[in-house]
Amino acid sequence: MEGSYPLHICHVNPLSIFINRSHTFIHSIALALLIYYRASFLFLVQHPKTSATPILPWLLVFVAELVLSFIWLIGQAYRWRPVSRTVFPERLPEDDKLPAIDVFIFTVDPNKEPTLKVMNTVLSAMALDYPQGKLHVYVSDDGGSPVTLHGLKEAWRFAKWWLPFCRRYRIKTRCPEAYFSASNDDDDDDDEGFGSSEFIAERKKTQERYEMFKKSISEVKERVRLKGNSRITAQDHPSVIEVIQEDSDEKVQIDQGYIPLLVYVAREKRPSHPHHFKAGAINVLQRVSSVISNSPYILALDCDMYCNDPTSARQAMCFHLDPKISPTLAFVQFPQRFHNICKNDIYDAQLRSAYSLMWCGLDGLQGPVLSGTGFYIKRVSLCGSFIHEDVDFTELKQSFGSSNELIKSLRGNYQPNAIKGQQGLLKETQVLASCTYENDTKWGKEVGFLYDSVAEDLFTGFILHCKGWTSVYCNPSRAQFLGSGSANLNDLMIQGIRWSSGLIEVGFSKFCPLIYGPPRMSFLESMCYGELSFFPFYFLPLWCFATIPQLCLLNGIPLYPKVSSSYFVIFLFIYLSSLAKLLQEILFTGGSFLSWVNEQRIWMMKSVTFHLYGTLDGIMKRIGIKEASFVPSNKVEDDEQVKLYEMGKFGFQIPNMFLVPMVALIILNVASFVGGLVRVVFLGDWDNMFVQVFISFYILVINFPIIEGMIIRKDKGRIQPSVTLLSAMFSTIFLLVGSVILHC
Repeated sequence: MEGSYPLHICHVNPLSIFINRSHTFIHSIALALLIYYRASFLFLVQHPKTSATPILPWLLVFVAELVLSFIWLIGQAYRWRPVSRTVFPERLPEDDKLPAIDVFIFTVDPNKEPTLKVMNTVLSAMALDYPQGKLHVYVSDDGGSPVTLHGLKEAWRFAKWWLPFCRRYRIKTRCPEAYFSASNDDDDDDDEGFGSSEFIAERKKTQERYEMFKKSISEVKERVRLKGNSRITAQDHPSVIEVIQEDSDEKVQIDQGYIPLLVYVAREKRPSHPHHFKAGAINVLQRVSSVISNSPYILALDCDMYCNDPTSARQAMCFHLDPKISPTLAFVQFPQRFHNICKNDIYDAQLRSAYSLMWCGLDGLQGPVLSGTGFYIKRVSLCGSFIHEDVDFTELKQSFGSSNELIKSLRGNYQPNAIKGQQGLLKETQVLASCTYENDTKWGKEVGFLYDSVAEDLFTGFILHCKGWTSVYCNPSRAQFLGSGSANLNDLMIQGIRWSSGLIEVGFSKFCPLIYGPPRMSFLESMCYGELSFFPFYFLPLWCFATIPQLCLLNGIPLYPKVSSSYFVIFLFIYLSSLAKLLQEILFTGGSFLSWVNEQRIWMMKSVTFHLYGTLDGIMKRIGIKEASFVPSNKVEDDEQVKLYEMGKFGFQIPNMFLVPMVALIILNVASFVGGLVRVVFLGDWDNMFVQVFISFYILVINFPIIEGMIIRKDKGRIQPSVTLLSAMFSTIFLLVGSVILHC
């Protein structure tokens, strides 16, 4: 069948494209009329409000509307030509013709990333449905923890039972924890033996082995905790590379079959040397794996993102082995899906807009953004342009470093001998994983993952697209990878600051997508990257719309057209058009009306908190005031927070730097709404002030959970009275100072 039928099909929905483009066109006209309305005041065109409205609040609102319109406009590139794809893995060549794959798994801190969860990801990767001898798994332990190393050894032992069981009964869910904790087998019965006494007995035996595996990990964690006081820390430790192998005297299961190569890598880290966070860890694994297995393709996974479908590698190869797109295809990106998402996803932890809409739109252009995890990338795409040119050995060393073995691995005919010459080779890998190896090389600048931003995935993907590479988005019905979504507000905020800071770093660099991108890539693709890079700037219009109209309302200053004015229709249309389009997209991607409300609320919360802090952090790093930092996401689930999330209640046990701004804005809008109602009722100013009264009302309705946390709730997740008092003080100060400024 090879060569007769396509390995994949690309689907385009003409109706969806027509709706998107029509909405963009009509909405853009309305925005142009809005801008004319605002500009007519500033340029002293005859205007009914010129004598009644101070220029400062009018100008601030106008700037906010321009920023909001600009981000919306460049974001319409996602909707220009969205596509979806279907793959046919059964049409792939025979197994012996499939290329090898190296799997990279990254962990940092066993206290924030539970070792058992990490090992489940490792086991699910080892159990991928891929030919014998063509799958190799590398685990990067940036913390250099003995707990992680011991966990890998135990995982290797358990794999000798788990992998044969999965292969024999063709189990689909190959993460042991997910499989054994499921209430049913989730359609794992692909074999005639499923349900037989033999299967039941084998399953029970394997589950007993899994319980022993879990116990051994718990015991070593306790031993390490009791031992303590180690001089080796997460930020100061030597490089450790170990190929995990079985003990010679250990009893081996007769039907164990092939076990993929498993390698533990803890790169050297010293306080005096920058380690470049995850990008640095990826580059170390790239170098180490080059002299051990040197597979042409790499699968990158976060430590909590287990393989939920063993066929993901074959699905990715449907694109990588397609002769029509393979020469320029850098990576295949799968969506991030999460196993702990509730139906009432109050935190939008599933990232619906990105993985159900934006990435599909990018796929219709030059390809989706590199998304940190769940992607199969071509190794050669990370080597810059050096191996495509007639470059001599000396020049390659200047780019890739001093390792002769690494330079040899860049040649297509290189045959690594990892296991045969293990002693000498492991010494070579120690050098490749040292903290000084990258000195005076082009690693992180032109080779490997790039270091110019903590959003290393987006930045590296952007540069790949600028170099002419493409990418593909594959979103099958069954989630290929499942991880842990943010089930509490604190983790969401901390992670959001890092993301926002990294995006702003890209936007405020010489590689700004809107300037650097257009000459080198599709203009629409560069617009999408631009929207991502400046997305955190939503904080500016959100802060403005939550404060300026309210302040002016209390001081009797109109900022919007009268209800009787023809321009009121323009503002009303823009508002309704935006909300209707969002609702349509949510419903078309499997969401509900409740999702529509939740996404608006969390967008407001994110914009006034971590988008603001992330933007300031990114700008300070760009101008050299602050050094880059990285706080790993917490993968430990807090039972109380999870319970609140499942009940659809916010857990407001977050730092005041996040909570006070949100509560202060709600108090300000309560005062504005009440004061506005009094004004329109007693002064009859309804025609002038309706829009401003409605803005406060809308903010309060959407963010009712904050009001509930302040006044109604009595559980541990409520907003403490001290926070409410502090926020009220800030709101009062703002009103007093703002009123003085308006009347100056």
